[in-house]
Amino acid sequence: MQGRYDQSFPPSISSGIQVTIQKYPELEALFRDIATHIQSPGNTAQIDGGTHAPVSKKRKLEVNGDGCAPAGDADTIADVSFSIPQRKKLKLELGRNAAKGHIRGLNAAGEAEFGIRWTDVDYVICLPVPEKAQSQYSFCVLPREGEEQILFTVPGTTVKPDSVKSDLPVGPEETYKEVTIRMLNERLKTKVIEPNDKEFVSQVAQALRKGEKAVHVKAHRGSKDGFLFFLPIGIIFAFKKPLSLFPFHTIASISYTSVLQRTFDLVISVYNSSSSSADNDTQDIEFAMIDQGDFAGIDAYVKRHGLQDASMAEQRRAKKLNINGVKDEEAEREEDGEGELQKAQREAEDLEDENEEDDENFDPGSEGESEGSGESSEDEGGEYRGDGNGEGDLVGEELGSEAEEVSE
Repeated sequence: MQGRYDQSFPPSISSGIQVTIQKYPELEALFRDIATHIQSPGNTAQIDGGTHAPVSKKRKLEVNGDGCAPAGDADTIADVSFSIPQRKKLKLELGRNAAKGHIRGLNAAGEAEFGIRWTDVDYVICLPVPEKAQSQYSFCVLPREGEEQILFTVPGTTVKPDSVKSDLPVGPEETYKEVTIRMLNERLKTKVIEPNDKEFVSQVAQALRKGEKAVHVKAHRGSKDGFLFFLPIGIIFAFKKPLSLFPFHTIASISYTSVLQRTFDLVISVYNSSSSSADNDTQDIEFAMIDQGDFAGIDAYVKRHGLQDASMAEQRRAKKLNINGVKDEEAEREEDGEGELQKAQREAEDLEDENEEDDENFDPGSEGESEGSGESSEDEGGEYRGDGNGEGDLVGEELGSEAEEVSE
């Protein structure tokens, strides 16, 4: 069996297997099956008679291998900062061949560190990088399932001489963003997508680039802080790995929770990949601690695109939709288009009015006349305190963590 192991494993592992089999002969069949699997046709684990390349090396072999367009048949931009899948500066290569071409990151030796075929690209989204003194733009390359995402960033400045190699003419006043978008649109079936102020503009004051309209909001997804952008085709959360895009057709509903004085949470309910819009198989993804100043803009975006408002639990939705045939004041307000923020404020005011009425109607001498009245009063007071929103300030104070720095 020595020969079989020599062909399947590096020498150090092969010798270790032999020692193990001498001590535990019953394991020989297992090692034999493993060796047979490694040597089976189509398995890429065996390379050059037992010399195993690391994952990064195998990726380079794949994106530099057969079936790729010739290396010279591409446009390039030098010294581009990549963040996903690796954080380093590389040369951006955009193959001209739509069928065989790639978008790739090339190292100093001209080898591809990673890449995606144009035919595997689903979306490319260009986003302005928030909280930077100088304008920068990140390009999110989102592939179909099974491929790696790519995130790279270019400055908002004009192109430096000799930094761009292309058959396309580059004007003296063109910026890196403009040139990159033009090159990408030459190759993509779906053009580069950008946020715009017709879809959403933040009302929160920006610390940097104050004259520029902000098209993002700060948010937290679990322990990850980042930014939500509201696009013509859906919502994206950037710039942490993995990038999360929610196209409209994947969204079952959008709702608001934890509506406090300074912040609120946004919940996007998305259909699972295996289910259709006719099914109820969904997953809730929560983005927390969004500034209250952006509630109106986000709510307008949700309504404009016809996304379902599921802020109420199913039991309360039954009441709002008048399933039992009773049309109360809350249902009438819903028909009039009352938003979630207005509703939360109204409910708080109603509770406060009820509490004031209880204080005015309270008769110290009536406690003995009506058995149990004092107990009822305590219950009402307990409910009111439990529904209070005094913790809003504490939540708002936590809304200040910075998003992940993109390599410059």
